[in-house]
Amino acid sequence: MAGTDSRVHDELSPPLHVVMFPWLAFGHIVPFLELAQQLASRGHFVTFVSAPRNLARLRPVLPELKPRIRLLPLPLPPVDGLPDGAESTADVPPEKVDLLKVAFDGLAAPFAAFLADACAGAGGEGHGRKPDWIILDFAQHWLPAIADEHKVPCAVFLIFPASAVAFLGTKELNEAHPRSSAADFTVPPPWIPSPSCIAFRGHEAEWLARAWQPNASGVSDMTRVLETMQLCPLLICRCSHEVDGPLCPLLVDLHRKPVLPSGHLAPYHAARAAAAASGADDDKETAGLMRWLDAQPARSVLYVAFGSEAPLAPEHVTALALGLELAGVRFLWALRETSGGLLPDGFEGRTRATGRGMVRVGWVPQVRVLGHEAVGGFFTHSGMSSLVESFLFGHPIVMLPLFADQGLTARLMAERQVGVEVPWRVGGGAAFAAEDVAAAVRRVMLVEEGEEGEVFRRNAEELKEVLWDTARQERYIDDLVEQLLQRRTV
Repeated sequence: MAGTDSRVHDELSPPLHVVMFPWLAFGHIVPFLELAQQLASRGHFVTFVSAPRNLARLRPVLPELKPRIRLLPLPLPPVDGLPDGAESTADVPPEKVDLLKVAFDGLAAPFAAFLADACAGAGGEGHGRKPDWIILDFAQHWLPAIADEHKVPCAVFLIFPASAVAFLGTKELNEAHPRSSAADFTVPPPWIPSPSCIAFRGHEAEWLARAWQPNASGVSDMTRVLETMQLCPLLICRCSHEVDGPLCPLLVDLHRKPVLPSGHLAPYHAARAAAAASGADDDKETAGLMRWLDAQPARSVLYVAFGSEAPLAPEHVTALALGLELAGVRFLWALRETSGGLLPDGFEGRTRATGRGMVRVGWVPQVRVLGHEAVGGFFTHSGMSSLVESFLFGHPIVMLPLFADQGLTARLMAERQVGVEVPWRVGGGAAFAAEDVAAAVRRVMLVEEGEEGEVFRRNAEELKEVLWDTARQERYIDDLVEQLLQRRTV
């Protein structure tokens, strides 16, 4: 990965101006912003586009980078059935996410107008310079044609793990090997070398099969991502050779174009800030939560959180609650507001009475919690951003994948022995049982010499070392920037 130092520019190589435009989900917006800060730290200029409320809710940009990162709000058009003020997947129930895609497609004309104005300033500097690149997300299959009109190249940034990108394949491969039924997705595709664990479970495959069908926007999610990848001359994937191994060169072979690893874009600044936090600015609830953690033994608490978008049904919440009780370990459970009223009768009272558990409904400072010395494991939906945050602190994981690429990631993490996946049962009820939740939790959290938990913890610590090898992670960004500089339109 040898690359030049792209932080230094001479008159013949002015800084890049990159437009970044993520999909309306914070699981996408946050890694896009992290990449934007990496580019800005190397002296380049970024125009970061999203809906106004999403930009207002972002973690503050580092002060020294603010002059180089311009936040550009594009208001979403109104859509029948979409709640007022809904601008991200965190604002709507799962059944209304497709309406967000309708609104998102409505940004094509405003974005085209912005790009025309931006390109008119071809002789400017910084943010006044014609964009050198547009880095877009999976959903804007309509954007490359707009960029072509102004001769601005596009790169798609795939925040999905390398396993999901490989499983999707290319438009040409899917046309040669069509998949439509759920059963088609329960086995590895023919372009992934055997043997492989990269396949979906039955309930996950049903979700993926639906993603191949047109939704309220008139376009399927799979059409969006396959066409976007086909139309962009450059692909950026949130992966690394150290974690994803042979999947990285496989992606290049499949797409027959540059596929550049970005590294995993770990939130190092947030992790360092968490370690230095004094608690002086905490609100009452956060202060109480941190005091409770302070009172627990080291590495004894399981942190439980399923992201801001996970579709937890009432029966899921019940099975999880009962499973945590059965496991008999200390836990801190961060629940979405919409799930807080679904807990079994008496659950919160019993956990308070024993002092071994805490339920927090609403926002939790996740990186700070994961960095607390009392936390010894993470119960997660296996979203890549959450996994990266967990591995920054060397935590083994209990995994309950719920949708999208999470199942593929869980298979690979289980194969790597950094944790345990909760099995889903076929037919009826919650689809997973409280007993299975408890068994998985015990396997990860009960760490004795020679037991499985010790293996999981040791392997998670190895991933921690990989992620904190910041010089190696920086080289991925340096190589990416070098490619952007070499391939930009002059």
